[in-house]
Amino acid sequence: MGKYTSYNARIASNPYVVGSFACIGGGLFGLDISSMSGVLNNHSYLSTFGFPGPSAQGAIVASMPAGSLIGALSVTQLADRIGRKKTIILAGVIWVIGSVLQCAAQNRGMLVVGRIISGMSVGLSSAVVPIYQSEITAPSIRGRMVSLQQWSITWGILIQYFIQFGCSYIDGVASFRIPWGLQMIPAIVLSAGMTVFPESPRFLFDHGHEDDALQVLADLHGGGDKNHELVVLEYEEIKQQVYFERTEGAKSYLDLLKPGNPRRVMLGMSLQMWSQLSGMNIMMYYIIYVFEGAGLTGRRSNLIADSVQYVLNVAMTIPAIIYIDKWGRRPMLLVGTLLMGFWMFLVGGLQARFGQWGETVGGTTSWLIHDHGAATRAVIFPLKIRGKAVALSTASNWTFNTALAFAVPPGLNTIAWKTYFIFGTFNFAAFIHIFFMYPETVGRSLEEVEDIFKQGHVFSAWKIERHVGKKTLAEVVEQSKQLPGRKGAESPDEKHSAEA
Repeated sequence: MGKYTSYNARIASNPYVVGSFACIGGGLFGLDISSMSGVLNNHSYLSTFGFPGPSAQGAIVASMPAGSLIGALSVTQLADRIGRKKTIILAGVIWVIGSVLQCAAQNRGMLVVGRIISGMSVGLSSAVVPIYQSEITAPSIRGRMVSLQQWSITWGILIQYFIQFGCSYIDGVASFRIPWGLQMIPAIVLSAGMTVFPESPRFLFDHGHEDDALQVLADLHGGGDKNHELVVLEYEEIKQQVYFERTEGAKSYLDLLKPGNPRRVMLGMSLQMWSQLSGMNIMMYYIIYVFEGAGLTGRRSNLIADSVQYVLNVAMTIPAIIYIDKWGRRPMLLVGTLLMGFWMFLVGGLQARFGQWGETVGGTTSWLIHDHGAATRAVIFPLKIRGKAVALSTASNWTFNTALAFAVPPGLNTIAWKTYFIFGTFNFAAFIHIFFMYPETVGRSLEEVEDIFKQGHVFSAWKIERHVGKKTLAEVVEQSKQLPGRKGAESPDEKHSAEA
């Protein structure tokens, strides 16, 4: 076993364990969301940082996704140079530094710097963890494992929020400093724990460690058998992809504009954009403002109501994890955008009908529902370019996240309920875009997806034939033999014959 794959084979032989542990990186984002949303009506927080108004509070919140944008764009260099595993470990270390600064913050400037540093960690992990998961797991469970990344975000939100709720009974600055300090614990666990897990086999192969890559694949997919059919298939597909990238892969971001690439890049970036424009920022970052607008102005009753949103968020992610590899990606995206658009219009409509301008607990003017219990309850209970392209897609996510985090508080403070109509419209636009442009990829390897897009603009996204992109083991091996520069990279069977 080479230096890049020193790990405990018994622990790392289960792809579910390997893929799910890395999801702690996603949980860091969830921790940040509720670490801020839980203090928006905390008097100690407000007084410590000068009672920030809508624009100032938006800037404080937006500083984290701004840092995430920087982290996401740096993933391409870090993940390809030092490896996926070490980048995840680095993300955990950076998060600890940011958490320390936030916990000790004495003014807005120090708080913003801490959040930017923490954001860099989130940007790194949000981009590299899905790459690591997709490269470490078999196609049959890949969607499920990547979905666990989202579930870990929802758990991070929920756990940190209840810590915030418990600490709200503490008087003084400890009510928000303790939760901000405790959030470094998962990052320590992540960085320490990743040391016992393997590096991505694709990274290993690309850096000349073919034997280590084969061993990792054998441990994960073949019970240690290097000649297991799935192991051989994955090994040969990785070989093809690595050789292709060495000869024709993207050398710079300008290569993303070459024929055949822009469509895929724009689909990735657009999907991340739509995920932000869906309006979940309202329901997560600024849930306290939402419930204040719904008529829950008491601090404790507001916090309890907020927890309902976060519990539902965790629960409703479970179907995606269980069924994404059965139902497919397209149906879930289409149904999700339609439902989200409907609920946004419903919340906006209820607030428009029963609300009026009034003063919040923090002293700012906002659109509020007063003395209308039915409306309040209704608002509450609804609910080849891969590295560079992934970095750009994730950067798109954080660009819109930053913009919305900054814009939502002033929006709620000025156009009030109309804010929900804007996000509802975005959801319906996303539905149309997804229906016409996004093909189904369920059950296909990363390399097989390449074949779908090689059809250019001739395919219809809603009716990709099941055989397109599907390859037998014999086909993969035969294609591999035609690749240039194969010296020193024989298939497992060829190596076995040579050794014999």
